[in-house]
Amino acid sequence: MENKDNKIDEGRMPFTMKNYVMMLIGVLVIILGFVLMSGGGEHTVTEFDESIFSFRRITLAPIVVIAGFVVVGVAIMKRFDISDKE
Repeated sequence: MENKDNKIDEGRMPFTMKNYVMMLIGVLVIILGFVLMSGGGEHTVTEFDESIFSFRRITLAPIVVIAGFVVVGVAIMKRFDISDKE
């Protein structure tokens, strides 16, 4: 006798299309964060470039990268059902 709460879904895929789309969006946000972090290198050995300490590289880019990891985590952990029939 199977209880409805203990029912095993053997035929269901672990992720739906919405999960994969959210994971792709999260990965793109992470890539965007790393692109925002890049640049600011020195042009010569004797010259120091202060642009590596800009708001974009120090604050904005890490926040964007962490937001991307959160989106990927939600996409992996949350079950998005296509239909609520059961």
